[in-house]
Amino acid sequence: MDMCGFPKNIYYYYQSWWTDKDVLHISPHWNWMDKMGQPIDVWVNSNADNIELFLNGKSLGKKEMPRNGHLQWRVLFEPGRLEAIAYKKGKKLVSKIETTSLPTEVVLTPYKTTILADGSDATVINISVVDRDGREVPDADNMIRFSLAGAGKIIGVGNGDPSSHEPDKCADGAWQRRLFNGHCQVIVQGSNKPDMIKFEASAPGMWKGSTDIISVDPAEVAIITKDNTYELKGEAAMPRSVDKMIGADISFLPELEAGGMKFYDNDIEGDAIMILKAHGFNYVRLRVFNDPSHPKGYAPSKGYCNLEQTKMMAKRVKKAGMKLLLDFHYSDYWADPGKQYKPATWEGKSFKDLKKEMYDFTRNVILELKSQGTTPDMVQIGNEINHGIIWPEGNVQHPDQLAQLIQAGTAAVKSVEPTVIMMLHVALGGQNHESVSFIDQMVARDVHFDVIGESYYPKWHGTLDDLRDNLTDLSVRYNKDIIVVEYSQLKDEVNKISFEVPNGRGKGSCIWEPLSTWEKIFDSNGKTNALILRYDEYNKQFIK
Repeated sequence: MDMCGFPKNIYYYYQSWWTDKDVLHISPHWNWMDKMGQPIDVWVNSNADNIELFLNGKSLGKKEMPRNGHLQWRVLFEPGRLEAIAYKKGKKLVSKIETTSLPTEVVLTPYKTTILADGSDATVINISVVDRDGREVPDADNMIRFSLAGAGKIIGVGNGDPSSHEPDKCADGAWQRRLFNGHCQVIVQGSNKPDMIKFEASAPGMWKGSTDIISVDPAEVAIITKDNTYELKGEAAMPRSVDKMIGADISFLPELEAGGMKFYDNDIEGDAIMILKAHGFNYVRLRVFNDPSHPKGYAPSKGYCNLEQTKMMAKRVKKAGMKLLLDFHYSDYWADPGKQYKPATWEGKSFKDLKKEMYDFTRNVILELKSQGTTPDMVQIGNEINHGIIWPEGNVQHPDQLAQLIQAGTAAVKSVEPTVIMMLHVALGGQNHESVSFIDQMVARDVHFDVIGESYYPKWHGTLDDLRDNLTDLSVRYNKDIIVVEYSQLKDEVNKISFEVPNGRGKGSCIWEPLSTWEKIFDSNGKTNALILRYDEYNKQFIK
């Protein structure tokens, strides 16, 4: 690795022969537009038995991998995709690199987004840029400028270039660093004041990147206060086994259908849920808001994702013979690490009353679903809650109150159906330090959960290696099952990692809004595309 911890090519050579990980890595990048038709030395590091290299689908030859060595091809450059397919003891491995276009967006990947407000704790933020197709641009050298608001400061920058003469420290208001091999790095330190720190990175002609960092009073973390009002007992407190999941969050479906969208598979019109099932999906995830019809809610006057809409969708899911994961947002609007807005009708409540409101609302939703024969199989209390729920009381800056709110919601679910599986969902796919810190705090406060759910979007949550290492550690550390409960890109890689967590702890994945969003599996006319066929294979490989 270089001085910023960015892997060099030799990193993958050592991984090939000094670890038991499946390694297949192509180097260098494939952005050589100034060398059109000229030979490029391509190295492949791997611990596979043999490797075949392809350029734009054409084989460049298959070679056996020498022990403690690497493979090399001399390839005439043409833009497109360079792909390696390898076999290791019969298991297929695939790796690819592509010619990218110019960068259009700055991407931030923080090491952690929650720090202690002790004047010394800090977080490292890695910076990269992606093109219009979301591909990281590996040869970018743009100048990136940084700004910060809140109780914190930038204390250093770098890019791993040993020949760089740029300063590692800059005057306040003038922080910047040039990308080297497409990357640079910033260190942000908090103060002694708990706060929400807003960090931005920008470059001319690109969309800005930003992230929120919450600093927490160390005293609030150290002191643990419990409320036994919503303590689970008996059958409700028993752990529950978790089935394997190939899931999809399709909460947008009623909106899409209301807009006239129809869905087709092999040019035959069908129900979107049934099409998903036919291609290997076995779970549907639905989000529910408190009052999305509120003027400041998710769907003013329309009510999408309210209880009645959720009940109708739940009937369709169960009729299709699929399982249901219910995602409580506890807000009239979107809830995620950057915002956890309190429902309007809960404003002004005491904390005791707020817990009661949460219990009553949750219990009513589950009762309504159970009464129509659509009890959820799995429930998550809050969405991406590593920064808390129902701010400000449930902000992660107040871990005791956050835990008590989760317990109130959990107790409400269990009071209706004690066998429901409970998920703890955080948006920290590759951020192990923060995952552990958050879950440790919840475990210390007796929060009940059966499965850990992680969101993984590469632009925010690190590399695939980060994801694999984090899931492995969490499964062992807490003796819990793991699901990647939100993702979109890198479908093959994410599913492989999520199902292959050691000791059978990997229980699968749930793609976010694949009907219409990001790397979707239907086209804009509602017709299935080639991506949906991958799920047939995932089902054969990981479920059956």
